[in-house]
Amino acid sequence: MPLARKRAAAALLLALLPVSAGAADDASLTRMALCRDSWLDWQKAGDPRLQKFAEQFRAGFAPHGNDPYVVPKAPVTIAGFRVLQLYPGSVGMGVGFSVLVDAPFDAVRRRVEHSAGKPLKDCETGDGMRSCAVQLAERRTLMVLTQDPPKNASTLLGCYYYYEK
Repeated sequence: MPLARKRAAAALLLALLPVSAGAADDASLTRMALCRDSWLDWQKAGDPRLQKFAEQFRAGFAPHGNDPYVVPKAPVTIAGFRVLQLYPGSVGMGVGFSVLVDAPFDAVRRRVEHSAGKPLKDCETGDGMRSCAVQLAERRTLMVLTQDPPKNASTLLGCYYYYEK
């Protein structure tokens, strides 16, 4: 096989190989979803980071009709998981920042616990849902939740400032 053809074949093979899970992670979204940053705190303090974050957010996500979530304009990951939907303000009875990722509950829980450096202890199962959480600070509860099997192909993870149990 000629050298040019070998190089073309190698380039094609490299293009088809999966990229590492964390390669496309969006650092600011990950920080927000894992409670390292808080739009609520930024808003209360008049922090200029809120405006920068909002601009980046609007550039990377599009509304999904009248739904309470937005969808990525291009593939993006958080904590190594592909983002399906993003809830920038509230979901159900919670106010915060949460992300629906394409991964099973147990995998997301392990990654979130590793990233947070703390176990998610407050776990509950009921009403067709599984959830685990840990309060990191006042108005910062890191939570992972999903529907019970077999509907648990995706998992919601996020940082909640206020939520109703």
